[in-house]
Amino acid sequence: MTLVEAIAEAKQKGDFADFVSIIPYFRFLGLKLRPGDDGLLCIMPADQKFIGNPMLPAIHGGVIGALLEVAAQVQLIWQSEAAHVPKTITATIDYLRSAKPVETYAQGIVTRHGRRVANVRVEAWQDDRSRPVAAAHLHFLLT
Repeated sequence: MTLVEAIAEAKQKGDFADFVSIIPYFRFLGLKLRPGDDGLLCIMPADQKFIGNPMLPAIHGGVIGALLEVAAQVQLIWQSEAAHVPKTITATIDYLRSAKPVETYAQGIVTRHGRRVANVRVEAWQDDRSRPVAAAHLHFLLT
């Protein structure tokens, strides 16, 4: 199955398992996608390989950044007619607190969707959605 076919099928069925399985980095992160009230919820399981600071312990910032970028991409795919993965132009990440090595959630909100460029705001949290561990603003090229 091609990426375009996986995206089209996922949108039709509302099941993103095949879409996640076709992208190696999504599989590496162990991502699960679940439709929520405001779009797709990305769920990254706890895994020792994600720990960047064993003294705390805390998830590496690069892993959190990747989760934020993926959440923004899948939100754009979910909301748009696009059948491809949008290309990241810029990403600004705010690390708000240490992310414990537990299940981590992220969800994006499309703040602007133009013909060629889209802007997305994303938050990642763990136990309490009102206490995010990181937030990001991302800009994507759609064509």
